[in-house]
Amino acid sequence: MASNAACIFCKIVRREIPAKVLFETERSLAFLDLGPLADGHALVIPKYHAQFLHELPDDEMVDLLPTAKKVAGAIGCKNYNILQNNGRIAHQAVDHVHFHVIPKPNEGEGLVIEWQPKENVNLDDTIKNLGLPIVSRV
Repeated sequence: MASNAACIFCKIVRREIPAKVLFETERSLAFLDLGPLADGHALVIPKYHAQFLHELPDDEMVDLLPTAKKVAGAIGCKNYNILQNNGRIAHQAVDHVHFHVIPKPNEGEGLVIEWQPKENVNLDDTIKNLGLPIVSRV
């Protein structure tokens, strides 16, 4: 299993620093976020260290969403967000793949998003510019 000696999440996996663990499998760990957006805000991480989702081996991903689903159900909040960020400008604060399970108990708590869709998008141009190269790389 890949690990990074300096990574705070790897230290939690190795039990070198404490965390409020909610659930654990052979390949994943769920624990409460230290800076929650709402009560019950949890993180789900792979035990395998990878900075970006696309770097994480497929076999290390098998427990991540099932674990997030279990945590969301256990929190008991009808409304919630599952969030995963890759890179600093995408708001990734810890360089270890992680999913946020963020309860949304009301309008004021939880994740607040101001969606700003692009205007005048031509999807045919998007397919020409991005679609074929993406399809060929998948």
